[in-house]
Parts: sequence; structure tokens; C-alpha cells
Amino acid sequence: MGCNYFIEGLQGAGKSMYVKYLSEKLGHEDYHVFREGDYSPIELAWCAYLDENQYESVLEKYSKIRKEIREKTFKENDKYIVCYTRILTDEPDFHKYMEQYEIYNGNKSLEKYETIIYNRYRHWTGENEIFECSLLQNIVENDILFYEMSDDRILEFYKKLSTVLSDREYQIIYLVTEDIRKNIELVKKERCDENGNEIWFQLLMNYIENSPYGIRHHLKGEESLLKHLKHRQNLEQRILEEIFSEHVTYIQSKSW
Repeated sequence: MGCNYFIEGLQGAGKSMYVKYLSEKLGHEDYHVFREGDYSPIELAWCAYLDENQYESVLEKYSKIRKEIREKTFKENDKYIVCYTRILTDEPDFHKYMEQYEIYNGNKSLEKYETIIYNRYRHWTGENEIFECSLLQNIVENDILFYEMSDDRILEFYKKLSTVLSDREYQIIYLVTEDIRKNIELVKKERCDENGNEIWFQLLMNYIENSPYGIRHHLKGEESLLKHLKHRQNLEQRILEEIFSEHVTYIQSKSW
């Protein structure tokens, strides 16, 4: 049985670079890489999750790009998964409109959200697959910011998830960020538009500040972001140490 790899860490830790490195080291032809926004057997970040009526409504609303939508649609039982961020279009507000159909950002009840995740992991039978931030980042971020879950409650979720994965071969590579402030400053410079505007950083700030958790705890500005990321990294490492210790390898961010 082939091994699977989950590459995790904070934003800017170098996950994308490490995924590229690992896939080349293991052999492109032998391993399948899943990045955020791809159609994945487990992760749904940057993808819409719709029932048939919702899907038909989207096709009708955006009939001009019906063909492109269908090309990025994957059917799972009675659900339609649309990799909408992979669709290049000038249709006004298409991507913003599709956000409402993600399972994240509080769009689903907590029970439905967790059930969807458990079921997709339960039905996953892949081998020789590499996943970028599919196990921790999006789930932990969502649980903190939109469901305002306690650390212990998030650990309960992962304890249950670990039982689902008990018969799978997998390794978790966690890229540890020692200096979060320095890392964010580097990424701010890397992820600018052609005019040098820090688009990525502002989007991240808006996401955190306008979340239920951000509003309730008055998160504003870079210091609040750094405090949040430090908490998240500590929590993710606690999850790994208490639940997935036999499957995890720690690597210093960008030092590998």
C-alpha cells in the first residue's frame, strides 16, 4: 500500500514549495498532487458544494459560462462540486457569488459541516497522494473563526477523524514557523500585484477581522493577526502531538 502525505503549516510557511519539492523527490508519475482549489477526494476549500437545484440555478444564472462551469464540475452521489476558482471569467461577481456554496465560512450548520468532512475522509481510498493544507489549515481556521470552537472541542473533532483514518497509510509534514512576523512580511512582498499592492495580506486581514470570532474579539490590525496565527500554530501542534504523533514529521519553515 502506498503512503499519502499531508503538507501543513501556517500561511507563508512554504507549503506550496514543499509540495513541489516532495512530488519531484518521490516522482511526478507515481504521486498525485492536490492543491487548494483542485478537485480533491477529501478537501473542499475554494470549491462549491451544491445540491441539484442549486447547481441548476447556478447554470441558469451564469448561462454565458455554462460550458466552463460544467468542465469544472464533479458529481458525487447527489452533490455537485464546482472548482469555481479554477474558472477564469469576466462574469460580474461570479466568484463572490459562489463563495456562499462552500462548506466553510459558517455556510453550513456545524453538524452538517463535520458530517461532510467525516464522510469524505471515510470514502477516501487513495494511495500515493500529496495534499496541500487539507488536514489542518482550512478546518482549524474555520472552526476558530466561524464556529468559535474551543481548542478542546477542535481536538474532539480530530480524535474522531483519526479513527476514520486508522487503517490508512499517511504521513503529516508540518512546516513550523519560528518567526511568524518575519514570515508574514516576506509573504506580503511575494504576493503583490504588478503595481506592488499587497492584495493577499489585505484579503487575509479582512477574512479574519470580519469573521464572527474576529468581530467578537475585536481583532484589528497586524498584531491581532500575529496573535491569531500563533494560537493556531500552537493548537495545530497540540493536535499533532496528542492525536497524530505516530504520523507527523516537523520541519522548520523554508529551511528544508
